[in-house]
Amino acid sequence: MLQRKLLLIICAFLQFAGFAQEKIFPVPKGNGKQLFYLQRTSNTNTIVYELNYKNGTVDVETPIHEYWIRYQEKGQQEELSYIQRKFAYGIKAKKIAESQYELAFVSYKKFKMYLRPGADKKLYVFANINQKVAILTSIFIKINGGSFWSPNIEYVEVSGIDPATLAVTKERLII
Repeated sequence: MLQRKLLLIICAFLQFAGFAQEKIFPVPKGNGKQLFYLQRTSNTNTIVYELNYKNGTVDVETPIHEYWIRYQEKGQQEELSYIQRKFAYGIKAKKIAESQYELAFVSYKKFKMYLRPGADKKLYVFANINQKVAILTSIFIKINGGSFWSPNIEYVEVSGIDPATLAVTKERLII
């Protein structure tokens, strides 16, 4: 009995001190238009990036639609606010060829992504991960303090699938 109480106290202390296991982040599924998603340490709310269709074809002006899945609330879908879309998590797209776009985050233009057909003719977002072109599946941002307008980003982990081998590939970027 004493050992159990001591174990509970140690576990509570470790959790309080920040040594406990990090949050479990849900993986959004079941959306055939989903290209990739973005999560950050702030909470489990997730931003999904999906193909944006207009009249049955990909919208040439805005090929990507980004929105929240608010897991911290009721799991509902919610649009990004104007500020989030224009200054943080929005995607800027530039058409470079038929069914091909160069993409970049409005907040970090150095990380280039490309929306284009894969070998199966479906559209995917491709990015360089570990110096190889891969199909982007997710981005995780480790934030350690800072403010809304200037977060202290410890690292960004980019994950994808190697289209040649179908192996999962990851890379941590320090920005």
